[in-house]
Amino acid sequence: MNELLTVGEIARMTGVTVRTLHHYDEIGLVRPEARTDAGYRLYGPREIERLQEVLFFRELGFSLHDMRRIIDDPGYDRAIALQRQRQMIEAKAGQLLNMLDAIDAALAAERTGTQMSNDDLLGVFGEFDPAEYEEEVKERWGNSDAFRESARRTGSYGRAEWERIGAASAAIEREMASLLASGADPSSEAAMDLAEQHRAHITRWFYECTPQIHAGLGAMYVADPRFTEHYERIAPGLAAFLAAAIEANAERLGG
Repeated sequence: MNELLTVGEIARMTGVTVRTLHHYDEIGLVRPEARTDAGYRLYGPREIERLQEVLFFRELGFSLHDMRRIIDDPGYDRAIALQRQRQMIEAKAGQLLNMLDAIDAALAAERTGTQMSNDDLLGVFGEFDPAEYEEEVKERWGNSDAFRESARRTGSYGRAEWERIGAASAAIEREMASLLASGADPSSEAAMDLAEQHRAHITRWFYECTPQIHAGLGAMYVADPRFTEHYERIAPGLAAFLAAAIEANAERLGG
């Protein structure tokens, strides 16, 4: 049977500060199993397992609020969550390896005075860019009211607006990824509420996105590999999860 560990011992093993562990206790994220007569925290196997999950989530950039919501969910399954975490860390590791290759190439170019191409310089940072497909968008939807409205609105946006749009979109994607990692059903209320935030985001910044239009976008996220790739880089399976949540939300709204 595993012995109880003090907060100091856990801090030495994990590199997490004692102050951080105290904070986790105070907010109910990882509470000790018991305390000594002197008031020192003691952690048993279950608390150590929970801390391990928290540290995995932290490494993936999840907020403390999201961690607690995921782990405390009655339907939380540790095995499923660990599998999701593994997939996400694997994707992150691949991205970091690509970044290392890019740094090595930049260092080599710097030493030899070689001029790198724009693609070599910036390709590693690439994300899906809707502007790249502007002509295709015009061809497919150029005569639609939605396209004209989007073009009218975005024509006045500057850097500040695009940064706000990007931050809001990324926040929704992270929330959706956290639900996926928790093993939640895409038709759950939490997933549908996030899908509704996604629809509202489009309506706020681009055009009136009805539930029917939104459902069509969701279908495109899994049908078009360029969109799918964007979401899969965030978390494997996210494109299909988001599409299913959007479809469920559209049905909830009568779309």
